Amino acid sequence: MLSSCSTDWLDGEPKGRLTEDDLPPGSLEGLVFAAYASLRSEGTSGLPYAAIHNIRSDDASLGGSVGDEAGAGPIFDNFQYPKDYWLINNYWTNHYQAIAATNRVMAAADSIGITTDETLSLVAEAKFIRAWAYFNMVRAFGEVPKIDFRIYTQDQANVPKSSVADIYALIDADLQAAVMNLPLKWESRYIGRLTKGAAYALQAKTFLARSQWGKALAAAQSVINSGQYDLSVPYDQIFTEKGENSSESVFEIQALYNQNVKDFGITWAGRQGVRGSGAMDLGWGWNVPNTRLIDAYEANDPRKEATILFAGTTTNYRETIPTGLAREYWNKKVYTDPAIRAQTGSRFGEWFNLRIIRYADVVLMAAEAANETGDQQTALNYLELVRARARGANSAILPRVTTTNQVELRNAIRHERQVELGMENERFFDLVRWGIDIETMHAAGKTGYQERNRFLPIPQPEIDRSGGVLKQNPNY
Repeated sequence: MLSSCSTDWLDGEPKGRLTEDDLPPGSLEGLVFAAYASLRSEGTSGLPYAAIHNIRSDDASLGGSVGDEAGAGPIFDNFQYPKDYWLINNYWTNHYQAIAATNRVMAAADSIGITTDETLSLVAEAKFIRAWAYFNMVRAFGEVPKIDFRIYTQDQANVPKSSVADIYALIDADLQAAVMNLPLKWESRYIGRLTKGAAYALQAKTFLARSQWGKALAAAQSVINSGQYDLSVPYDQIFTEKGENSSESVFEIQALYNQNVKDFGITWAGRQGVRGSGAMDLGWGWNVPNTRLIDAYEANDPRKEATILFAGTTTNYRETIPTGLAREYWNKKVYTDPAIRAQTGSRFGEWFNLRIIRYADVVLMAAEAANETGDQQTALNYLELVRARARGANSAILPRVTTTNQVELRNAIRHERQVELGMENERFFDLVRWGIDIETMHAAGKTGYQERNRFLPIPQPEIDRSGGVLKQNPNY
């Protein structure tokens, strides 16, 4: 499935309209599974995703080796974006390959003309993936080409950029179909498949990006009121192999890798693992927390130790993190179980799922939206749910927030998002949508950041291939 997703951008000569006989039972589901497989590409669950979603934030840094920092540090830490760089190019290409895979699903479903509940649900899965891919693209690049149809020839793919409003209109339509037709849950053999809750959660996230507070609150509360999720998993267990697909999981990209199956892993953990030697060579060491994140935690907040892997400490797995390496801190949310490393014969965590949306994120989105609509008490209640889980049985830490002043509560919720979701790919886009990105980056020492850096440049190879149909983003 991975190989087919990487080559289906162009699909050969048109074959004419399908009939039901042309698509045997289960084939539409196979196309949907191929769309899921496209999420395991480097650009959607590897280093490009970490760089664009996390390293650019104020409280993370590139890391890696001295050579990595010399080459890519100016790009992602100081925002000197080149117009032709493999990480940004892969992000663009792999997201459009995912979009192409979803368009195949919808074209096949339309050709069959069957609208059973099963078919509608399969199409809804594809529409969620397309909405997710376009949401990433519109936040990363701004205006991008809208391709909501199956591509058969090269010239069909060569379309100009659409407005941000048009891309969001497609996202809204796709997610509305998803919330209408996805199930609340799947039977256990389909663990990890998309649900109605995931669609509502992504819907809330897209509404927040546009400051549509009432809609965001309604969507987030649909997840909360569904009864399908909770915060019962201790924080330090969420980002372990045992914590995958827990009651807090709303949307995870699934990875499968062992001694017998090596084609369905992802590079997420390995690209960020401790860059040591021997048994502690766990990866490339990119995307590391910096002192700004460390200093953001309140006194004795347990989430600090669960998020940041400090050099010189001994972990729950009885491994001592070496000192004297390129960095003093590493991302603990990609730290893998050494017993599983031994079982798989790999140190690089290809089996480790990527958590995209957690329930705590949804609860904090509801808190933010409620506060912005003037319902401070509801916002406080949601905020306390997250703090209470982090506090655990220790009532001496993380005191309950009680202010009903909207500005003070807004700042408290923003702080909570930073520490609850530390190293989880939300911070940069949060700063942008809050309109405090420039001042925050400069305060963090990332003084190269300018307003234009909210968006990446369109990859120059894409512009060249388009013959000038694609236009570069402003100021690049």
